[in-house]
Amino acid sequence: MRTVVWLVLLFVVAVVAASSLGSNDGLVSLYWGGWRADLSLNFFVLLVLGACFLILTASRAMAALVALPQRAREWRALQRERAAQRALREAQLEFFAARYARAARAAERAVAIAEEARTWPEAGEVRALAQLLAAASAHRLQDRPRRDHRLKQAQDQAAAGLPRVVGEGAQLLCAEWALDDRNADAALQMIEALPAGVARRTQALRLKLQAARLARRPMEALRTARLLAKHQAFTADAALGLVRSLAGEALDAAHDADQLRRAWAALEPAERADPRIASRAARRAVTFEAGADARAWLAPLWDRMAEMPADDRAAVALALAAAAEGVEVPWLARVDKALATWPADPAVAAAAGAVLVQRQLWGKARAPLEQAAAAPALDPLARRSAWRHLAELARQEGDESRAARCERAAAGLA
Repeated sequence: MRTVVWLVLLFVVAVVAASSLGSNDGLVSLYWGGWRADLSLNFFVLLVLGACFLILTASRAMAALVALPQRAREWRALQRERAAQRALREAQLEFFAARYARAARAAERAVAIAEEARTWPEAGEVRALAQLLAAASAHRLQDRPRRDHRLKQAQDQAAAGLPRVVGEGAQLLCAEWALDDRNADAALQMIEALPAGVARRTQALRLKLQAARLARRPMEALRTARLLAKHQAFTADAALGLVRSLAGEALDAAHDADQLRRAWAALEPAERADPRIASRAARRAVTFEAGADARAWLAPLWDRMAEMPADDRAAVALALAAAAEGVEVPWLARVDKALATWPADPAVAAAAGAVLVQRQLWGKARAPLEQAAAAPALDPLARRSAWRHLAELARQEGDESRAARCERAAAGLA
């Protein structure tokens, strides 16, 4: 196609030249001193065009000759840029391939080349990235002095005018490495020093969660886990399990009933409505002889046990069984209804038996206690408690042999 276009243009030029230069009637006379030169107009025009072409070519050649040193400098700078980029790519590939010594050497080479290319606009960013790669490789090699040296250089460069993202990345890496060194306090300080927008990023929140758990700050870890759950950083099941675990740690960290109440109040409504968390809080309250608080926390869940799966229902029921001492009268109606609804559930039977025993309804408590004691899948603590209640009931009836059998059965579950 290009050949056809050039042929058409050539034909056009030939036609124009033939029509305009065909008649050679013009004459140009040049006088110089006593000399005279007569030239045809066509030849004069061609001569002028040729002279212009020669002058233009000579001027361009001269400009290229004068610019040769600058072009040489640009070529050398381009070669350095390419070498730095090549070393940086090599460092990244070696790092991802877990060859950290080679990655560190390539990154050091990229830093050295970038330091020579001062006129390169991106030299600072390349140098900072290479220093971060060198620091990361040194961290993998457990070379902490070199890691800290390179990290400080990258942070100093970021503070000297590089884009803010360089400093943020260095700070996050520093927090992550502090966690690897098991220095939770330093990691938390670095994360708290981040700008508010950066501290809300998913990676920063993950690091804060790990640091808070390592520092044994369950409430702070729980608040961070809530934010991560809102950001959908975990699957729904993983988020639920994590929140339950952290809430349990926060409740277990209480050393008296008042601290436990404050920890319970610090939980969100959805967490207080979780059967597993409420059951754990109730069991913890029993250890502080705060059974009334435990039953108050369990009451809303007991009223909606029909909506729960079997495992959650069992957790609530066993927590009530543990907190049955001093139980109030309204609980009798609740456990009677639960027994009627789930007659074959041993956990519900254990809870009902414990409540009836506390209200001195021994005759009515016998059947649920025997059901709970005979259930092999039930929690051993609940079965042992049921056996002991049955032993107490046998003694009240004067049957010492049966009481001894119940005691032996309870001892066998210890």
